Amino acid sequence: MARSTLHRYVFGAGEPGDRREVSEILRNETVGGGIMLAATVVALVWANLAPDGYVHVTHLMVGRLTVHEWAADGLLTVFFLVAGLELKRELTEGSLRRPSDALVPILAALGGMALPALIYLAVTGAADADTSGWAVPMATDIAFALAVLAIAGSGLPGSLRAFLLTLAIVDDLGAIIVIAVVFTGSVAWTWLIASLAAVAVLAVLQHRRIDHPLLLAVLAVAAWWFMLRSGVHATIAGVLVGLSLRNDPGEAHDPLTTWQHRLEPWSAAVAVPLFALVSAGVPLGSAALRAVFTTAVPLAILAALVLGKLVGISATSILVTRLTRAEFAPGIRWRDVLAVAQLSGIGFTVALLISDLAFAGDPATADAAKAAVLIASLVSALIGGAAAARQGRARPPL
Repeated sequence: MARSTLHRYVFGAGEPGDRREVSEILRNETVGGGIMLAATVVALVWANLAPDGYVHVTHLMVGRLTVHEWAADGLLTVFFLVAGLELKRELTEGSLRRPSDALVPILAALGGMALPALIYLAVTGAADADTSGWAVPMATDIAFALAVLAIAGSGLPGSLRAFLLTLAIVDDLGAIIVIAVVFTGSVAWTWLIASLAAVAVLAVLQHRRIDHPLLLAVLAVAAWWFMLRSGVHATIAGVLVGLSLRNDPGEAHDPLTTWQHRLEPWSAAVAVPLFALVSAGVPLGSAALRAVFTTAVPLAILAALVLGKLVGISATSILVTRLTRAEFAPGIRWRDVLAVAQLSGIGFTVALLISDLAFAGDPATADAAKAAVLIASLVSALIGGAAAARQGRARPPL
């Protein structure tokens, strides 16, 4: 057969029903998380068994950028575009439409960003180490965290997924702002204005209900390219484009829903796994692991993700519910929140990206930071997953 079944299903040939079936499978959180995990394992094996080959491939120039830069600035833009679409949906018809209904997870997310950053600064400051990575432990990986909750917490109420989703979206929004503000050096204002103009034109077309797919795609790519040339991280363009698309719950095929359904499989099966493949390959020999547990920067990241997220989210939730009239959604218990708070320590995608940005001039520290992110994410997934499973089993049968 000249073309694989997967290629036919995903990339255009084949029966419409087949394509829908495969795309729905790829949208499944557990499948997306599994593909990402597999790519991470391949990256780690490759980087440790053939480190020279891994470095050669990831630093290979393709046009203006290296393979790694194409993954971080290009492929991750798809991930951030999907995040922007999800954020727009939550703002227009989801849990963020009425902030009063989502007050607890929104403020809990802020606590879960602030405390890890403070822990990182405290640990590295006390050791007189590099404090520039304070934003690394701020973000929660939506795909991995939801995948673990879906697998381990099948007996928990659906409202708990919405709680975690809101947490992760607010986390990602905070990370996006940090990337745009903190990790932008000199700005080429002409290119930045051109990018914002492309997004503005797209928004005007959406307001006028002009939805030609090719036109929207051209404007989105133009916004990305101009943002890349401006010096601001190109993934910001993905978020802006996602927020500019129209979402009308009463419309049968609104652009937001259409593009979300088209892009989610690409993000889950291609963009994020390939980014993991070229970013997660860090040395894990005895010396590298010893450095993770004996030097300030990785220790700070470990403590911030595993403990900072748990305490920051839980403590903020307690304060909000005790000091205001805000309540958890029906069916959510305190121990459920503790499990979700621990799962929020799964940093991965955005944490790896910020590690590269924060320690761009120090590859050794960047590798140690990314190794700490991977270890902390694994620990948080195991502890949080076990807690979610225990809470699910403790529920009375329906």
